[in-house]
Amino acid sequence: MALKLIPELETENLIISVLTPDDFELLVKYESDNRSHLSPWEPKKNAEYFGLEETKKRVELNFENFHLGSSISLVAFDKSKSEIICLCTFSNIVHGAFQACNLGYSISEKKQGAGLMFEMLQASIQYVFTEYNLHRVMANYIPSNIRSGKLLDKLGFQKEGLAKSYLKIAGSWQDHVLTSKINQS
Repeated sequence: MALKLIPELETENLIISVLTPDDFELLVKYESDNRSHLSPWEPKKNAEYFGLEETKKRVELNFENFHLGSSISLVAFDKSKSEIICLCTFSNIVHGAFQACNLGYSISEKKQGAGLMFEMLQASIQYVFTEYNLHRVMANYIPSNIRSGKLLDKLGFQKEGLAKSYLKIAGSWQDHVLTSKINQS
């Protein structure tokens, strides 16, 4: 496995990077602090998922997948790099004729409404378009998640349709609005 250079993108309010296995406890805190806030928008997870050992394994796997180029899990830290503010993952990266991926993201409940998720995604999407030469980033959201829809619209994502009973979220099958952003360069 050839090691890729870990990005460190700096924006006005954030430092965006790949979480290293040594820093997995920052993710433990983020997930613990935001567990109830994020649960309506995510698949159900058992208590073990949030444990120290399982979280460390997930961070190690994300780190390995980054180096393999199959997915990129980025975290946005505050400027002191002592707290995760938000995170995003570019998964299912496909090259060749498709050159696309899926995007998922979340933000700390206490940091909502300050434009930080927009700031992170704007920089992170530019990074994958430039560094991975991707043509298309796809992101989907539950229709009742108005904030997510507005965020994607502001980022330039275009609606492509509605997928009925698309993903099992919070224990039930949910419809999702399908969107994508095309690399214009």
